[in-house]
Amino acid sequence: MNDSHHKVKQNEVSGVQCTRHLSSAAPQPSVQNVKDPKTGIVLINMGGPGTIDEVHDYLLKIMTDRDMIQLPVQSQLGPYIARRRTPEVQKKYSEIGGGSPILKWTKRQGELLCEKLDVLSPETAPHKYYVAFRYANPLTDVTLEEMEKDGLERAVLFSQYPQYCCSTTGSSFNAIYKYYKDRKVPPGIKWSIIDRWSTHPLLAKTIAERIRTELKEFPESIKKDVIIMFTAHSIPLKVVNRGDAYPSEVGATVQLVMKELGYCNPYSLVWQSKVGPLPWLGPFTDESLKGYVKQGKKNFILVPVAFVNEHIETLHELDIEYCHDLGKELGIENIRRAAAPNDHPIFIDGLTDIVLNHLKSGPRISPKFLTRCPHCTNTRCEMSKSWFAQLCSQQ
Repeated sequence: MNDSHHKVKQNEVSGVQCTRHLSSAAPQPSVQNVKDPKTGIVLINMGGPGTIDEVHDYLLKIMTDRDMIQLPVQSQLGPYIARRRTPEVQKKYSEIGGGSPILKWTKRQGELLCEKLDVLSPETAPHKYYVAFRYANPLTDVTLEEMEKDGLERAVLFSQYPQYCCSTTGSSFNAIYKYYKDRKVPPGIKWSIIDRWSTHPLLAKTIAERIRTELKEFPESIKKDVIIMFTAHSIPLKVVNRGDAYPSEVGATVQLVMKELGYCNPYSLVWQSKVGPLPWLGPFTDESLKGYVKQGKKNFILVPVAFVNEHIETLHELDIEYCHDLGKELGIENIRRAAAPNDHPIFIDGLTDIVLNHLKSGPRISPKFLTRCPHCTNTRCEMSKSWFAQLCSQQ
């Protein structure tokens, strides 16, 4: 099993050294050829536009999804924002290779996962992975149609967001509920859910290994002073105050990673990708870099802690906007970015362990998944969780 991520460019600009990870490093997965699959592993994620031409539809789906974002007169304002932002976002995708590599990485992860499951769990084999993206191809409803045709005995809905968030994980599960709300669920399939895995030890170990790889590149004289900045996608404060578990689950991952590293360096948890004028969870990644530089700090590693593969927010926001552009602006001496888990062998072992234990002895649905946020007012969330409770209780 190869870890095929580290095709990187080193850039030295005005004394700034940064590492940029190329989207072209995403491997080309082989075509699945699984005859009469018994168990389906549905890899659930947000997705990303595969080409520049797909950017508008991708943004439109995001901006009109009220689970992801709530806007006034959303049916009108959402499409307007999508149209207005399309050229800017297209430019960003053109700068990372012309599209998102998230599908290639997800397929690679699914391929390696099923290879291992077929060996370790022959009683549930053959295993077949399915990719269900929320906003890009292959879309969730198309994937569910494909699954129905395959005549599965078991279907595992496996969120690829390690930390649960109502805006992302919740939206994807609501989309599955919406698909089946007015359709008959195919008989004979035993359904189950893996909704979060932020504290799995092999996730922490993978991220720790990614950090160790970058720490090795710093001179011994400054290595202990490097600040490890764990960065995750921010969410609006109103979502936090509603009781969303996401911030605490991201923090739990960070603590396990630092424990794995023996708390070897100073570290911080920061938040990226704020959109719009509303208050969002901080401190923000770019503002934190500026603050640390004012304190005289000069050496950093940015660590994506909530993304399992490379995409626009690692390849452009972290690599280009922060490591390269902001690093140059602030005169940072060394700034590096740890790779996402991608197809790191330890990470694939982790995915395998999660699914294997789930198939053999895990609950088909967790009590936490069925518990709404304390201040939830989303009736769709309530109906969706009730529906899943019923679905996963059927034999």
